[in-house]
This record gives sequence, structure tokens and C-alpha cells, in this order.
Amino acid sequence: MIRYVLTLEDSADFEPWRDMARAALQRAIPPEALDWRIRDGETDLFGQITDNGDGLEALTALPVVKTVTLRASCIALLRDLLCHSDPGRFALAYRIAWRVQGNPHLLDVVTDVDIAKARIMVRQNREDCHKMASFLRFREDPVQRGEGQDARRRFLAWFEPQHHILERIAPFFSKRFTDMDWMILTPRGSIRWDGKEVVYSPEPCERPELDDGFGELWDTYYASTFNPARVRTKAMRREMPGRYWKNLPETRLIPQLVAGAEARVRTMAEQELQPAPAFHERLRARETRLVTQVPDMAETLEGLAAQVRTCTACPLHCPATQAVVGEGPAEARIMVVGEQPGDQEDLAGRPFVGPAGQLLHEALGEAGVERGALYLTNAVKHFRFRLQGRRRIHQNPDAAHVVACRPWLEQEIALIRPKLIVSLGATALRALDGPGMAMSDVRGTSWTVGTGEKAVRRLALAHPSWLLRLGNGAQGGSERRHFGEGLSRLREFLDQPGA
Repeated sequence: MIRYVLTLEDSADFEPWRDMARAALQRAIPPEALDWRIRDGETDLFGQITDNGDGLEALTALPVVKTVTLRASCIALLRDLLCHSDPGRFALAYRIAWRVQGNPHLLDVVTDVDIAKARIMVRQNREDCHKMASFLRFREDPVQRGEGQDARRRFLAWFEPQHHILERIAPFFSKRFTDMDWMILTPRGSIRWDGKEVVYSPEPCERPELDDGFGELWDTYYASTFNPARVRTKAMRREMPGRYWKNLPETRLIPQLVAGAEARVRTMAEQELQPAPAFHERLRARETRLVTQVPDMAETLEGLAAQVRTCTACPLHCPATQAVVGEGPAEARIMVVGEQPGDQEDLAGRPFVGPAGQLLHEALGEAGVERGALYLTNAVKHFRFRLQGRRRIHQNPDAAHVVACRPWLEQEIALIRPKLIVSLGATALRALDGPGMAMSDVRGTSWTVGTGEKAVRRLALAHPSWLLRLGNGAQGGSERRHFGEGLSRLREFLDQPGA
């Protein structure tokens, strides 16, 4: 059989390989007819072959016999795979691309030899990226670029990756260290950041002599934060393999720190306990007040609203405009509990008046339910947000915020005494039933809590804000139909005599 020799640089990424692979696939060249070589001065990688000269030129001279398409998931796998340093990666990638033409679901067969090997190599690439992000150390270059106040500091780093991951890891460093100029040198090339763009070079680099004068200071810091009581040498070697030690300044301290760990632990155990600083007691006292602050039971909804507006049980009261209390008739048979006020609710002081409230109002109208017949409230009474320019962007409340507001919700339920409580979203469900119930398990279902006169029906529905985020696509339309079907149960409940 004629074998076509295709030669690539060892540092070649996905694009050069893709061009060659596409040409071969379009001409229906099977994997065994291709010999992928690395241009590094070596001879055959896979034994004796019949070399017909320039393999790519001879291959492209053949007529195109078919159209080739690859799924995005396959392209992503091959792109990650070709970052590996294994000399056989180009042949493996082509073999997968060839086989997937006849079996579109090949990537899902985890027991397939080629797929299993490819996924192992991809995992090794990711581990190499993780190690580089963890163990790389920048040192400042004394030579400054530019003059004046706008001059940016310049840093150098040396690392020895196992695989060709520089272009893959570059975005992490450019986002993490965007305020300084830096260059990372490796035996597999280099990446440089000048504050505007990342420049990659495949040219191998030599290890520079780096000393910014902070080595002794770093050693002091590392030794002072070393916890002898938590020494786990096996875990240290597993998480920080020996091949990285020579490039980390603190590793020369580790043997002596580990050797003296047992003695240091005994010394620490023998020392007399020292009292905590005074401010610790003040913090604990504040936490105790927050946890034990249980408001007195209000006799009316107006009295409860007055208490809620003065609540300081959690930090959300500081940035919010006002507390948003419930709204609706005191004799309402149905209570609707949402998550928290939004931007417009925070400004207006009323629940469900923003975009999510408008969607709820429209859905209620389609279901034949009047908003005025319901008592509407939220599990959390203050608006939690983050600033983005002049906009206040919604943030989900934490469990601590739900716990701080739970007494208010319990008092609302005690005063209204509804026969049906509808929870909108996961936060409301957690506030009413605790963290043990998952929204994905009960959305759209109803159940009864309690017995006899204390029995209350419960109904869990999606929050309207989630429906807005889904948009008008297929999933959004389907979820809105389910939401409308859930609200139609409210109409049925209200039509029942004595419900």
C-alpha cells in the first residue's frame, strides 16, 4: 500500500493538522495509508514505509471524492488532544476523525480504545494547565519599560510544561495579570503580554537567571505560614510532583520544615492558650444578636409591615432602598411567595411590579385569576444586588438571608392563614420547606402539609424571572405553558366551595 508522509512541527497546533486531515478525508485516504511525522530530525515513527516524496503534494493531487463534516464536540476533543506531546497524537486524531464519519456517536463510546486514550491525553493536558497556573512564579525584571507614571512593571517567569499548552493557558494569565507586562519562558516556546495582546512564539527558550531580591522575604513568609500539624508528605508529592520543585523557591525549605514538624507540633500543644482579641468577642456577640433576634408577633398586617421596614437582621438592609412587605387581602385563601424584591420593587416598595411581576400578572389573567384575590410576598424582604456601572444587577440571596427573614414569612402565614401556598422558585421553596427539597423534583407538583384544620396545600412553580431568562425559544415556550397550567390550578382552587 502507498503510504503518504505528512510532516508537522512538534509545536504544531490544531490548524495545520486540520488542513492536512481535511485533504486526506476528502479523498477517502484511510488512516493506515498515512504516516504522520514530526519534523525533528528523526526517521520513521512507525517502522518501515514506502515514502513517495512530498506526501501532502501527492495527496492533494488526487481527486476529491466526498464532503467532510465534523461535529463541534469532535472538533473540541481533537483540538484539546493535539495539545499533548505524544508523537502519535496526529495519527490518533486522524483515526478518530476517520472513524467518526461512519459512527457519529463514537465519542460517546467511552470503552473504545481510541476514545479512551484521547480522553486520557486531554485530561493530562488539563492537569498540566492546572499545575502551570499553580506553580509558576513571576519575578520582576529590574529593566523597566517606559518612563513616568504610566510605566508598567515587567515580570519574567520560567516553567517546564509537559505538553504544548501555552496558547491554551495564555488567556488565564492575561486576565489574571492584566495590569503588568510579563513573559513566560518555557522549553516549548513563550507567551508575552504587553497589556493589549498575548503574543505566542513556538521557539524554545533557555532558562534565565531570575532574582528580583524578594527570595528571602518569600522564604520568611512561607516558613511562617507552614502548618506543621497538617503535614501530609504523600499528598504534597501527589499535588506538587518532584519535577516542579527545582523551579519553586520554597521547595528548598520543605525538607527542614517537614523534619521539624513533629517537634513544632509538640511545642504548640504545650503552649498555654491565649485569649482571643477583644474584637472577636464583639463579633460573636453581634452574630448571636442576629441569630436570636426574633420579633414579637404582630397582631395585624399593618403592624407586621411596620416591623419589617425597621428590620436589620441581615446586612441586606444597608444597600437596599427599603424593605418590601407583602401585599393583598388579609383573608386571602392563596398566598404566593417569591424570592426577593427586584430593582423596581425595591424602588416602589411593592412586590411583583417589575418585569417578572408583569409576566406573573399576564399569566394570572390568562388563567382567569385576579391578582387582587392573592396575597403576594417574598421569602427575603430586601433587594440583594451588585453594581455594574449605574445598574443594579440582581443576585440570589444566601441561606443566611433566608433564615433572617423566615420569622417575617412565618408571621405572614400565621396572620393570613392561607389554604394554598404557592412557592415561586428555589429560594421560596427553601424558605418554606427547608433545604432538603429540590426544585427540580417538585416543580409543577402539589402536596399537603399538616392535617385537619391546619392542613395547607402547597404548590411549587418556577419563578417568572427564570422564564424571562429562558427567552422565547423552545424551552422557554414549554416552561411558560407549564407555568400557566400551574396557575390554572389556582382558579380551580378558588372555585371550590369552602376551599
